[in-house]
Amino acid sequence: MLMKPSDITIAIPTYGRDAVLLETVRQLAAQDPAAGAVLVVDQTVAHDAQTTRQLQEWHQEGRIQWIRLERPSVVIAMNTALRVAVTTVVLFVDDDIIPAPGLVAAHAAAYEAVPEAWAVAGQVLQPGDTSKDVQFRGLTSGLTAFETFSFFSRQAQWIGNVMAGNLSVKRVSALEVGGFDENFIPPVAYRFETEFAHRLLAAGGRIWFEPRASLRHLRAVSGGTRSLGSHLTSASPLHGVGDYYYALRCGRGWERLVYMVRRPFREVRTRFHLGHPWWIPVKFIGELRALALALRLFRKGPKLLEMP
Repeated sequence: MLMKPSDITIAIPTYGRDAVLLETVRQLAAQDPAAGAVLVVDQTVAHDAQTTRQLQEWHQEGRIQWIRLERPSVVIAMNTALRVAVTTVVLFVDDDIIPAPGLVAAHAAAYEAVPEAWAVAGQVLQPGDTSKDVQFRGLTSGLTAFETFSFFSRQAQWIGNVMAGNLSVKRVSALEVGGFDENFIPPVAYRFETEFAHRLLAAGGRIWFEPRASLRHLRAVSGGTRSLGSHLTSASPLHGVGDYYYALRCGRGWERLVYMVRRPFREVRTRFHLGHPWWIPVKFIGELRALALALRLFRKGPKLLEMP
């Protein structure tokens, strides 16, 4: 299929970021060839004065579309972008990245090369990562399918999992499967993109990994999911509820049960808890609360988008 960079909308969900967000937007707006549109879906209550002025200026100039949301939720932000965008493809990226030159063009080229793809996952280089030839040898089915996939790989291939920080989707296909499930609770929303990938594949779609569509994730120390604090010392259910809900939604039978039973023990089997064992009961309390909340959400059913 003929796909041009101008057929792609870049969507940047953002929360609690100022200077790094502005730099991310600058670099994405400078992509050559350029995307058709740039959406900044902003969940931040209040930015510093400089950030507010700059975002307002870019919005007024038409360089970006600045959308404000009343409450923080990356899932709602991404669904908002799906609703608002008018292009064939929506490219979701994090708000603290350095995009490689030609990021948008590489996503467009991937859809031309493999038109059967409903989504394209790009290469994500975390701090310290380098691009490597990595042969995936993990599981390709079940709850842990492609869980160990190396997104710093430089081998293009079909995959069954995604990272939402460099993910493009065919807009209509994403809407047809219900978008992203808003039952995944902010600010962590853990596993929401994996659940989306399972639903996309179950509907007959395919996901292509394209290493030429590359970016570096800065992992800014404040804002985003880090606003909730460390999961290692927290009794909050929000750190674990997404994983339990994912298992309930996508797992079956014994696999689902074993996955959920193993999770609390896996979460405290860390170097940190070995050296600080007094935090283990706190963590277990958080896991029990997370499971109870996930069961309530599961009984209510998924909160998906309806086709416009």
